Amino acid sequence: MHKYRTHNCSELRPSHVNTAVKLSGWVHRKRDHGNLLFIDLRDHYGITQCVIETTNANFKILERIKPDSVISITGKVLKRTLETINKDLPTGKIEVEFKELEILSEAEELPIPVFGEQDYPEDIRLKYRFLDLRRQTMHKNIILRSKVISFIRKKMADLGFNEFQTPILTASSPEGARDFLVPSRLNPGKFYALPQAPQQFKQMIMVAGFDKYFQIAPCFRDEDGRADRSPGEHYQLDIEMSFVEKEDIFSTMEPLFYELFSEFGCGKKVSDYPFKKISFDDSMLQYGTDKPDLRNPLKISDVTDIFNSADIKLNIFKKQINKGAIVRAIPAPNTFKKPRSFYDSINEWAKTEGANGLAYLSIIKIKDKLAGSGPIAKFFSDNGINKIAKACNLKDGDAVFFSCEKKQIAEKISGLARQKIAEDLNLIQKNQFRFCWIIDYPLYQFNEEEKKIDFSHNPFSMPKVSYEEFDKIDPLKILAEQYDLVCNGIELSSGAIRNHLPKMFYKVFSKVGYLKKDVDSKFGGMIKALSYGTPPHGGLAPGIDRIVMLLANVENIREITLFPLNQNAQDLLMDAPSEATDQQLKELNIKTIKENKN
Repeated sequence: MHKYRTHNCSELRPSHVNTAVKLSGWVHRKRDHGNLLFIDLRDHYGITQCVIETTNANFKILERIKPDSVISITGKVLKRTLETINKDLPTGKIEVEFKELEILSEAEELPIPVFGEQDYPEDIRLKYRFLDLRRQTMHKNIILRSKVISFIRKKMADLGFNEFQTPILTASSPEGARDFLVPSRLNPGKFYALPQAPQQFKQMIMVAGFDKYFQIAPCFRDEDGRADRSPGEHYQLDIEMSFVEKEDIFSTMEPLFYELFSEFGCGKKVSDYPFKKISFDDSMLQYGTDKPDLRNPLKISDVTDIFNSADIKLNIFKKQINKGAIVRAIPAPNTFKKPRSFYDSINEWAKTEGANGLAYLSIIKIKDKLAGSGPIAKFFSDNGINKIAKACNLKDGDAVFFSCEKKQIAEKISGLARQKIAEDLNLIQKNQFRFCWIIDYPLYQFNEEEKKIDFSHNPFSMPKVSYEEFDKIDPLKILAEQYDLVCNGIELSSGAIRNHLPKMFYKVFSKVGYLKKDVDSKFGGMIKALSYGTPPHGGLAPGIDRIVMLLANVENIREITLFPLNQNAQDLLMDAPSEATDQQLKELNIKTIKENKN
């Protein structure tokens, strides 16, 4: 017999009755029935119920042993009586009778219990992450993550992609976040940067003549944490392909995502491919965001012109429109019978989100004629009511909320209101994964703080204009071959057809203030590579963490990460970041300056 086990704790069935077995695992739970002691024994695979009688010499040892101690038992498989069968366990029709016991490792009193799914403060969970990971849900989430990555790797190989590893120690690159810097001992005063993404390397892989590349790539960004973003590192499925247009990338990746979410999505309906394509402008108009949740059937409408017409005499809106405001309308179907408190609560909620509030109008039918109801109805002519109803696709019994703000605020508020109204009305189809591509992003945006043009997205994207046309067009109207993959309101991936022409590369960066020498200094390796024959190429980089979040149906990325940092980018388990020794700093030619708190 094996030293530790003949079977795992999820393996035994009625066919094993009367078999002598050996099991090892953690003491998950104890139940003392006086003359009998039941032990639920847990390992990586599952749980088996074990029973010992008072006559067994090991009874008193097991009585005192603490939960999550590691033991090994030898015993005989027994069939449970009909009334004691546990249908929730694969091993629920059997139990193991104790014969012999070996204590492999005794546990101290646990700071957090492993049995049950009680909620505990995050800092405690992260400090004792090795215990937190023993909990059933966490264990299941991490196994799911492993299976997802294995599935992706196999599918990418089947699609003809080669897996390569790119450097971790590299040069700083403007990817949109702060770099993590690593001082060089051999090059005093100089620093490596941990890669925010393998962007330049994967493009140079295409330059090198490899046709299809992928990597489960670690990425490092010194940015603030939030529910769907780790404050330190994350992993992405990094992909690049040569001689492709964006449609080639879409058609390659859509089946993978369909199969992945069908395999691990617990029966939820997955969007058929080809996935819906929505332009950036349309997405911002209809959904108030470039990350639309298509499970929500509501669509936003722009009704600025209607409110600015003679058919509506709501002067407070007209004054704002004259100052540059726009009016966005968010429908609320079948709400006429809702109490006044429903509308007031949404109005008050909007104020907490930074809006002036949301006006509303209900649509009712009187003698086959549409009419308005509510506080602002008196400002609408019959024609105004009909125009609003037509623009927003409203019918008898529907209501509509209006946001009148500057464009950026109106988009934000209407997008948030669309989601809140749908949630309050239970309109979101939660048993689905709805994918879409957001395309035609603007290449540039105006930075209001610095009063200059900046990149709006990936600076390495190919513009959708020729080199000859570039200077003839308002930079803020230039679109990029940029696209995002979105599912259920979460951005899973950014991607682009890359700018592979050196002269266009210089031109694109010149608009944000980069001189040729600046480009050569920042992107010397990239420019050099592009100058020696570069195939048109493109790719994308779906986030592994966000994919697993969706599949596990959790809202925090730390629930699917083995050893995450907390919100302050601290590893509470390993006590990182930590201070360096004087000797370490000396070797790196670094001095630290104590902060003056006076």
